Amino acid sequence: MTALASKPLHIRRAVRGDLAAMLRIEQASFADPWTVDSLATALSLQRMHVLVAESADGARRGGGATPEVRGYVVALVVGPEAEIADLAVAPEARRQGIGRALLSGVLAELRAAAVRMVYLEVRESNRAARTLYESYGFESVGRRRGYYRSPVEDALVLRREFGPT
Repeated sequence: MTALASKPLHIRRAVRGDLAAMLRIEQASFADPWTVDSLATALSLQRMHVLVAESADGARRGGGATPEVRGYVVALVVGPEAEIADLAVAPEARRQGIGRALLSGVLAELRAAAVRMVYLEVRESNRAARTLYESYGFESVGRRRGYYRSPVEDALVLRREFGPT
């Protein structure tokens, strides 16, 4: 468990019951969001690592705090390489370290799975995400022209190599 902004945060494997919250966050975060079917498929595949950040500061039901999904990350592992395919935090929960906690959690899982190289794409204009990724050792290794739609924008391809264990 991680404490961020004095609120308890738990990073755990996603389950089917998280799909509605993940979809809500996905649709609020991206102009071209994944579908519920895409998210469900990610949960069903062994080579996918899907984590959620859950906080107990959500709505109160029955006198107790009900954990609430605040963000998630999806990574695909293929042999010694992986791609972080999706990372999103609920708009109302941003700038609280949740993205950092998710990235840290998934990188730890990938390293434990013997991944040597991790890739991702990020909008060139998404300075906050680029800063986060760079703080974890990701470096720009390429560009995908016109990768994003709505609005059309280039993606920067970032890579992080794990050193010897």
